[in-house]
Amino acid sequence: MAINDAATDWGLKCLRYEIRDISPPRGVRVAMEMQAEAERKKRTRVLESEGERQANINIADGRKISVILASEAAKMDQVNRAQGEAVAILARAQATSKGIAMVSQTLKEHGGVEAACLRIAEQYIQAFSKIAGKGTTLLLPTSASNPASMMAQALSLYKSLIGNNSGHKLPKHQ
Repeated sequence: MAINDAATDWGLKCLRYEIRDISPPRGVRVAMEMQAEAERKKRTRVLESEGERQANINIADGRKISVILASEAAKMDQVNRAQGEAVAILARAQATSKGIAMVSQTLKEHGGVEAACLRIAEQYIQAFSKIAGKGTTLLLPTSASNPASMMAQALSLYKSLIGNNSGHKLPKHQ
């Protein structure tokens, strides 16, 4: 240490020292201030770019999650609609099956065949009245002017269907 060399002649020994004031030249001070300002600007730009980067990441993540949730919602909608349609199809099939079973049972009972014949005749007449109400041209069987004849045709059609499809015999009318 240079201070101890100078102080030894005087009988002193320096154990420590402290610099209280330093006055660098003006050029050095300006350079130091410019360097400090550049460092502050650099840190500001880095922080701004990191903030912008994080904001872009957050926006992209939000869009990604939105697309995923919309896709999952569409999938669940399709699944729910398919399940609802399946239940509806099953319900229609069960109702049709029960209806057919009830008609079959009714036909086996006394008077069931006659009731079926009457119902077919009613539907036959209703179908012709709907056709007549909708169009300007109407094709009718030759016996359309005679309702009794139309009923007889409907009954004979029913009897031929019953006779061809099963061993049921219609009761004879007197």
